[in-house]
Amino acid sequence: MTHMRIIGLIIGVLLLVVGCGSSPASPPPAANQIVIKNFMFSPMTLTVAPGARITVSNEDSAAHTITATGKSFDSGNIAPGRTATITAPAKAGSYSYLCDIHQYMTGVIKVI
Repeated sequence: MTHMRIIGLIIGVLLLVVGCGSSPASPPPAANQIVIKNFMFSPMTLTVAPGARITVSNEDSAAHTITATGKSFDSGNIAPGRTATITAPAKAGSYSYLCDIHQYMTGVIKVI
């Protein structure tokens, strides 16, 4: 092979690897999961089946809770870097929740 062919082959491989400047796709969020980060719930609205188990991960530096305003579910305190599991209500509906510690943090679980 000539040097030009080798260089062309290397450039072609690099373009495939780099993707012409595009960034890699983010992994999709896990089903039935809420992440607490930057004092926010993500997603802010989660749709689940009745009785679904929901994993709540706290990626903040402070403890948080995920507590239904009607008290149908409550995680208790979730320490930084820890996870908790809650069970969605068995009845279809829209359930607002907040963090009992930081009550400006809110979200909704929709049970369908």
